[in-house]
This record gives sequence, structure tokens and C-alpha cells, in this order.
Amino acid sequence: MSSVTADHVPASQGHDDHDHMPHGWRRWLFATNHKDIGTMYLIFSFTMLLEGGVLALLLRTELFEPGLQFFQPELFNQFTTMHGLIMIFGAIMPAFVGFANWMIPMQIGASDMAFARMNNFSFWLLPIGGLLMTVSFFVPGGANAAGWTMYAPLSLQMGPGMDFTIFAVHILGASSIMGAINIIVTVLNMRAPGMTLMKMPLFCWTWLITAYLLIAIMPVLAAAVTMLLTDRHFGTSFFNAAAGGDPVLYQHVFWFFGHPEVYVMILPAFGIVSSVVPAFSRKLLFGYASMVYATAAIAILSFLVWAHHMFATGMPVTGQLYFMYATMLISIPTGVKVFNWVATMWRGALTFETPMLFAIGFIFVFTIGGFTGLIVAVAPIDIAVHDTYYIIAHFHYVMVAGSLFGMYAGAYYWMPKWTGRMYSEKLGKLHFWSSMISFNITFFPMHFLGLAGMPRRYADYAAQFTDFNQIATIGAFWFGLSQLIFLYAILRCYAGHGKPAPAKPWEGATGLEWTVPSPAPHHTFVVPPIVK
Repeated sequence: MSSVTADHVPASQGHDDHDHMPHGWRRWLFATNHKDIGTMYLIFSFTMLLEGGVLALLLRTELFEPGLQFFQPELFNQFTTMHGLIMIFGAIMPAFVGFANWMIPMQIGASDMAFARMNNFSFWLLPIGGLLMTVSFFVPGGANAAGWTMYAPLSLQMGPGMDFTIFAVHILGASSIMGAINIIVTVLNMRAPGMTLMKMPLFCWTWLITAYLLIAIMPVLAAAVTMLLTDRHFGTSFFNAAAGGDPVLYQHVFWFFGHPEVYVMILPAFGIVSSVVPAFSRKLLFGYASMVYATAAIAILSFLVWAHHMFATGMPVTGQLYFMYATMLISIPTGVKVFNWVATMWRGALTFETPMLFAIGFIFVFTIGGFTGLIVAVAPIDIAVHDTYYIIAHFHYVMVAGSLFGMYAGAYYWMPKWTGRMYSEKLGKLHFWSSMISFNITFFPMHFLGLAGMPRRYADYAAQFTDFNQIATIGAFWFGLSQLIFLYAILRCYAGHGKPAPAKPWEGATGLEWTVPSPAPHHTFVVPPIVK
């Protein structure tokens, strides 16, 4: 088999097309092909995105006016919790694993992922976990209403829905660990001859680092929810203050997972944007090596700042100072990345196809989210705005406009490779502008709500907050409906509409495909000779 990246393989030609490949439902149930498994991850994650989105729209419906219109506070909080958990564990993380499955073997010249059957198993755990979370709404007492963080002691008082959530988190965590092991082994052991680590596309680098993060943090989450489980059912008192436990201990253990988890959800998007921006700027990525080191620095620092989520717990001032300054330090490698993306575009011959629009949109909104993160890193400010809508606005700018826009950039960029068809540029641009405008209408007013003191997770609010809440609700419905444009654009491609994709879909548009023109500088992938 030739040791080349998929950039030199026509869209119609697979890496591992076997005559004996199973057909029909068997093809999907027993899938070991990285492309099929990647497709299943992406379909599952989009389904979960729609489910989590519906829950979000139910929340916004209730918040359109002050007073209780539709849902009692208990059910409202169940929606809040499950929206968060479904979006994180069901939508964002599986989507990026789907991207990894599809693209990493092709980008490094591997025939498939390292552990094909484990790849299959790690996918099929996901629908089970997603089902458990969804079914928890229908058990006595309803779903977990303790927030996606599952804070003790509240989570110790919840009904059986909490146990469903704990079980689901265990299953989804196991899936993530297996996916991470697979990615690490694939990247370290299966690169084509001549493909050194510092010649890999940035997407492979960001996922390699993300995979190490996952292996480090998922067992910590498992420990936290297992202690929760034993406190609930087996008489232990890790977090029960009345029996000598400490609820703040739960927060420490949870956020030691929770903060690196934020970077698990954003680093792969960095990799996608680092692939898209050079292609549509017709230039090599500025500062490849510094991008790699910045990604590693972000990952390492993410382990050292967990308690900035806990400024309101009454930690000593020296502790607050440490976590404040350590948090601010992360802005340096993040700033390096933003600078490099802008420098790549600087004096480039830019064109604004849909992937580039989403990549630039990502840089813009992610930078806003980064700045508000810097603001809440200041302990006195954080204590004032903690648990208000300012925090909601901050992390949605990072997660929705960050992770989600990064995914859309990658989906439109690689869609010709995945489907063999070119998507409709009109639909893509409509999707981008509709999403970008509606997203900002939804979440920007939340900064003002938070600064004015509106707490999160409340089904009711004072009348002074009405106007901004109504603007946010209108924006949210607009944003939600905008995602159906994306669904339509994809289904058109899969149904065979649109022009057939050439072997190098963007060559006509950009002159630069997923590889770079020769002669290449030392840090870009030169195609190795064919090995018999």
C-alpha cells in the first residue's frame, strides 16, 4: 500500500475497501473502518446536539417573561442539567472524536486506526450513555437537577435520575478513554515513512495532546461520581458534612477534571482552524512550531488552574492569588495561537468560502470568550459575577461559538472528502451568517444580565431583566433553526446533489490543498516515496 496521505487519494478511493466488507445494518453495527465509525460518531453527536438544543429552547421559552409560565423550577433545573451534560458528553466530545476518526489516519498516511474493534466498542457505548441520560427524565423524581457539575450535597438528595446520570457518565467516560488510547497509538505508531511528529498537520497534534488530557482526567471524573454513588447508597460520607465529609472536596475533585475538560472541547477546534485558515489564505501556517508548543502549554497549564471555578468557596487569599495569576498565564499561549492565525491571513490572498467564514467567525467569538475568561479570572470580579448569567455568556462564547463553529469549519472543509460532493456555497454562507448573528443576539445580552446580577439556574427573575431575556430568547430560537440549514446542506451532499468533488476539492479555489506546494519548508509534510 502506498504511504501517502489521503490528500493524494481521490475522494472515491478508500484506504481499506475490502471485498468482504459487510453490507446493510451489519456494515454499521460491526464497523471497523475508521470512516464508517467517524460517520457514526458525527451522526450521533449531531442527534445529541439537536436534543440538547431542544432542552435549551425549553429553558429560553420559560425565561421569555418573568414569572412561572410553563415549567416548575424542579423541571427547569432538570432541563438545565441535562442540556449541559448532553451537549458536553453527547455532542461536542463525540463530534471531535468523529473528526479524529475520519481525518487522522488520512492525514498521517495510516491505513486505519490502531485498534479497529476497540474503535467500534468505544462508539457503541455512546448511544447507551445517551439513552441512559435521556431515560432519566422518566424515572421517579425525574432527571438529575443538581447541575451538570453534580455538586454535593445537593446531588446526594436527588432521586434515581442521579444514578442514571452517574452510570451514563461512567459509560461515556470509558468511551472517551478508549478513543483517546486509539488516537495516541495511531499517531505515535502508524505514521507514514517520512512523516515525523513535527511534520504532522496541526489537527493531529491538537488531538494527540487532547487524547493525553482525556486519559489523565476521565479517571478523576469517574472517581468523583463513584464517591458520590457510595455516599448515596453505601453509607460512606466523602461529601456529607454532617458525617465529617467535605462538600468542597467534591468541587476540588470535579474541577480537576472539569477545567482540562474545557480544553478537551476546544483544542481539536484549534487544530481544525489551523488547517482551514492557511488553505483559504493561500499561505503556510505562520509559526507551526510555536502552535505545537502553545497547544502543549495550554494543556499543561489547564491542570494547574482548576480552583478558579471555586473562588466563592472561601479559599485563603493566597490560594485565590495563585489561581488568579495561573489562570491569566493561559492567555499567553492562547494569544500566540490567535496571533498566528491572524498572521497567517495577513497579506494572504484570502477567499471567503464557508469553511473560512466559520474559521474567522471562530477566531472572533473565541477571542471575546477568552477576554471574558480573563475578566472572571480576577478573583474579586469572579466573586461578584459567580453563578450569574455573565458566566453563562462567557462559556457559551467558548463552547458554542468556539467548539461548534470550529466543527462547522471542519465539516464544510472536509465534506467533499466525506461525501464525494461539493456542498451548496449559498446554503453554507446562509448557515454561517444566520448562526453568527443569532448567536451574538442570544448570548451577548447575557453579559449585561450577569453584570446586573441575574443568577443562573433560576426559572423566574425580577422584571428589570425582561428586555434582555426576551432578546436572548428570540436569538436562541433563530440560532436553533439556523442549524437545520446545516442539516439540509449535509443531506443534499449525501443524497448525491451538488457537483462531484474533485480529488483536491479546494485546489481550484485556493491552489493549496491539505498538503503544501513543493519545495516545502522543513516543517511541512513532503510526500514520502511509495513503499512496495
